[in-house]
Amino acid sequence: MSKDNTQQDLGSESIIKLLIKFSIPAIIGMVVNMLYNVVDRMYIGNIPHVGGLAITGVGITMPVTQIITGFGMLVGIGTCASISIAFGKQNQKEAQRYLGNGLLGIITLSILVAVLGNLFAEQILTLFGASENTLPYALSYIRPLLWGTICNLFAFGLNNSIRSDGNPKLSMLTMIIGAAINIILDPIFIFALGLGIQGAAYATVISQFIAGCWVLYYFTKSSKSSIKITLEDMKLDLGIMKNILVIGLAPFCMQFASSIVSVIANKSLMMHGGDLAIGAMAIITSISTIYIMPIFGINQGAQPIIGYNFGANKFERVRQTYMYSLIVSTIFLFISFIFVQTFPYIAVGMFNNDPELTEITVSGMRLFLLSMPIIGIQMTASNYYQAVGKAKKAMVISLSRQIIFLIPCFLIIPRFLGLQGVWLAGPIADLLAIAFSSIFIFKEMRELKKMANDPELSMKSASPDLVA
Repeated sequence: MSKDNTQQDLGSESIIKLLIKFSIPAIIGMVVNMLYNVVDRMYIGNIPHVGGLAITGVGITMPVTQIITGFGMLVGIGTCASISIAFGKQNQKEAQRYLGNGLLGIITLSILVAVLGNLFAEQILTLFGASENTLPYALSYIRPLLWGTICNLFAFGLNNSIRSDGNPKLSMLTMIIGAAINIILDPIFIFALGLGIQGAAYATVISQFIAGCWVLYYFTKSSKSSIKITLEDMKLDLGIMKNILVIGLAPFCMQFASSIVSVIANKSLMMHGGDLAIGAMAIITSISTIYIMPIFGINQGAQPIIGYNFGANKFERVRQTYMYSLIVSTIFLFISFIFVQTFPYIAVGMFNNDPELTEITVSGMRLFLLSMPIIGIQMTASNYYQAVGKAKKAMVISLSRQIIFLIPCFLIIPRFLGLQGVWLAGPIADLLAIAFSSIFIFKEMRELKKMANDPELSMKSASPDLVA
């Protein structure tokens, strides 16, 4: 099948078939991507004699790694969505310009993060809640990751664009290559070479470097790509770069907000539970990531379908794609919730063998993840607005849980309930954010239905408002 036919299928093939075609590779890719951090934490938590403090050190670095991921999303998702919209308008030349400027953004941001991050690493980690006991472990882990930022952003930020180019399976393969190498290298670097927590970071960077090379090959040499990276398209185009950053701003702000939330949570955890409480949150976050990543995969699979059909004014297909993604996400999250609540010790036992840390983690996880079955509403709503280029609404919905609701919950509830208040802050903020998101997205679905039935409204919506 030619590349043009692949793109045209987005506007004509069965929505369910397309969602399966694009989401399953994306889900596998996201789960594999998740293994980078989760496998690291599994090994780190089981380092003899220091596993508890080591995984707490990793927990301290989470705000930093979240910001790095955010920069990848800022450029990667912005580029991905822009390429999909350009293909929907049958404008391949514009899609290629977005790819070139996206790469320029990744290179620039990577250099800034690596240099500035390492210059101020100790001060940043201390500000983020590191104690005298955990700071050495946090520094050992984060410095290699900061220097390897360009590998991270190439491997995952630019990889999103392979999916927009109509090759979700190859996008998935990028993730598999990197994660498989990381899983192999982790025990070698951590245990066999005796590098401990720093070895986990080295393994991650090396695996991301190899995956990044694969992505670069696809967009320069592979015959399967319909758009190529060229020096001409890498010349800064302020209009193109603005569109990329505006669309990618919502997921970046969400990651940045997650970083701020992690800092506030770490300080609250330290106050009410000490170092082990921070370690418990690191484990809870790792476990929740296992169940959340498939939802990101469903969203990523839906994004090019939504973006293409929105650009082509096929609004009923846009609406159907969103609703199917929401239903599948909710079913998966409900099943995950039942498992976490029923078998918590199995999940926690993968990450440490300290009885005290295990009890703190199980108790916290059962409370912190209470709202898991319904969080898909907010996640899919934010993804929808990113896919159609309505960046402001995407950002507001993305930030509603983290900034508007979760931070106040972390600051207020623990004052009355102590450590249990930290755990309860999560589901309370989720419920408020879900109610807030529902107001936006279900109104949007009604508007899409009207536009699908009214040709005049469809014509008025021919070009997505990138700042709406």
